[in-house]
Amino acid sequence: MVPLLAYVVPRFGADGFLLGSNYIWGWETNRVARDLIADAGGKVLGERYLPLGEVDVARLIAEVQATRPDFILNNLIGPSSYAFIAAYAELGRRDPHFRPERCPILSCNLTECELPALNGAGDGHLSVGPYFHDTSGADRGAASVSSVMPASSFEAAAYASVRTLAEILTRNPGAQWTDLPKVFAGTSFRTPLGDIAIDPQTQHATLPVQIGRIDGTSFKTVTLTKGVAPDPYLSRYDRTETFGRPRLRVVS
Repeated sequence: MVPLLAYVVPRFGADGFLLGSNYIWGWETNRVARDLIADAGGKVLGERYLPLGEVDVARLIAEVQATRPDFILNNLIGPSSYAFIAAYAELGRRDPHFRPERCPILSCNLTECELPALNGAGDGHLSVGPYFHDTSGADRGAASVSSVMPASSFEAAAYASVRTLAEILTRNPGAQWTDLPKVFAGTSFRTPLGDIAIDPQTQHATLPVQIGRIDGTSFKTVTLTKGVAPDPYLSRYDRTETFGRPRLRVVS
């Protein structure tokens, strides 16, 4: 979320409209987004949730049209997400403000597996993740692992997890759960995601962050940042480093 908004805010603006499916992942992702938007000097112009599987998005589209945000953060899942993206594409045909080059949809959960369901409606919008299957993208060092690129982040992450475990057990056959922080310390692992490491403090992985633009049934890489340290509780996050110093406002 931090690298995504750091990329989007200077290019499109800081005012966002937040969408989510009504369960904990959408709530928590939007909670983080609210804080980041405030740090960027923007406003949350709306925050709405749909029941899982709901495809009636007319009210969402009406509110987005009325508030005219700079971007929409889409934490809807499955059919709800597809329905909103399709309806938003129709809105963009009626009003140029809502075309992807002006007011993009940002997603943190779209992968190549789902793009065929969009039938082209998502073209030009942005998604973020640790991996996209972009054959024209930057070298990750994955060729030494496999000559065939994984089809999506799901496949890449599964391969990386099994390979990391195999390397640990090869080096330390008797390793127990309590030994893992010591085993992880100072060790990197070669995976389709690139070189990754496990942070001994949080047990989360150092991963790349890739922002991709939807192009049919694939993503075209916009930015790729390798080796982003894990920060699951935003304890390492620096507002001024990400968004610059807050602007002063003259009030009377």
